[in-house]
Amino acid sequence: MTDPEFMTEAEILLKAVEANCDRINDNNLADIDNQRTGGMVTLVFPNKSQIVINLQKPLHEIWLAAKSGGYHYKFDSCSWTDTKGQGEFFACLTRYASEQAGCPLVFAA
Repeated sequence: MTDPEFMTEAEILLKAVEANCDRINDNNLADIDNQRTGGMVTLVFPNKSQIVINLQKPLHEIWLAAKSGGYHYKFDSCSWTDTKGQGEFFACLTRYASEQAGCPLVFAA
């Protein structure tokens, strides 16, 4: 994967995360404050816990930090998957965000 290809795919992911937060908030499922600064999106939940998603450009990875731990994702030509076999990015984000929000949430590509 080239640097421009990584940036294109990573931007699609970050925009999808932001759009999912807007949808969740519009449906009153949770009050997630999402803030984007460059290649980083921070999700802040009402209980003040956070999930941080950021780009690791030199490695062509997306990193996600949640209460449950830190995770690294690589693009495999169709989705972002965990480098240690923990699953697809949006499925994992759904699980971690639901845990931290205390209610079921769904994030999708």
